Amino acid sequence: MSENSDKDTFPWAPATGVGSLPGGDAREAAKTVTGSFEDFPFLAELPARGPGADMIGRTAGMLVELYAHVEPSGWRISDRPGRDTRRARSWVGEDLDALEEFTQGYEGALKVQAVGPWTLAAALELRGGEAALSDPGACRDLAGSLAEGLRGHLAEVGKRVPGARIVLQLDEPSLTAVLLGQIRTASGYRTHRAVDRQVVESALRDVIAVHGGPVVVHSCAPGVPFGLLRRAGAAGVSFDFSLLTERDEEPIGEAVEAGTKLFAGVVPSTDPASGALSDPGGSVMGVRTLWRRLGLNPGTLAESVVVTPACGLAGASPAYARKALAHCVRAARSLADNPE
Repeated sequence: MSENSDKDTFPWAPATGVGSLPGGDAREAAKTVTGSFEDFPFLAELPARGPGADMIGRTAGMLVELYAHVEPSGWRISDRPGRDTRRARSWVGEDLDALEEFTQGYEGALKVQAVGPWTLAAALELRGGEAALSDPGACRDLAGSLAEGLRGHLAEVGKRVPGARIVLQLDEPSLTAVLLGQIRTASGYRTHRAVDRQVVESALRDVIAVHGGPVVVHSCAPGVPFGLLRRAGAAGVSFDFSLLTERDEEPIGEAVEAGTKLFAGVVPSTDPASGALSDPGGSVMGVRTLWRRLGLNPGTLAESVVVTPACGLAGASPAYARKALAHCVRAARSLADNPE
């Protein structure tokens, strides 16, 4: 496996997916992904298969010396691996088998996803039923276990697809809520205390450091902390473009000028009510407008932006999911051909 953390020379491609797809057939998903993105496929996630295929369970199955099982309230940390852990690991293995089959001889960027340390801490319960987020020691242990687990997972992906230049995506949809103290306690009557930004940044930096190649942090929630993620070492930030506000513009401009890649989620992640997508040029019109407002060189658009769906496609129909992935490629082409 060849890796390169230099954002300027890494072979970024113009479009990719976020991670999840509808359905439960790993081979069909791998075929769809590799057929849609010839130069930036990703390891598809299929949460419709049930517990262990969901993003929290899937990542919990990667942890080292920490285990989790399903309770009615969600995933809870266990003393030993059980049926739920084995199921999660089995599905990841099935997904890797399918990816390996459809990437024979492939050389180029390949994205794999896992839940980041703070969304994991907000979702995984301790033995008493409260989120791991409530215990700073548990958060540290979880981040360390995740880092070790990702090291092994990335090595396995590298063996399966030896020509891949792997991009690791950390899914952090709860990150902003963790920073703002908005994660509810088990009772639902109060919220956990906001975690200090330096503590958040430090844990992210430690997890990001396990990968020698680029790491992208994804969140389809409002208020993505672009500056914090850049300082933590993220080579790219993946977000729902429709949720941006004027407050986000300055941090985005700084990120672009620092060389951070923007994974702009501009294609709806569920079937549009009208049943139709806008034309490819219309999908990226907002990106062009933002570039003009920020005073950035239009010529840098194609090298700074990767076009994606707004979020994962698990809630879409299979037919729409295929259409959305193909639309990302066409929208990226439009952005490159007509940056202004």
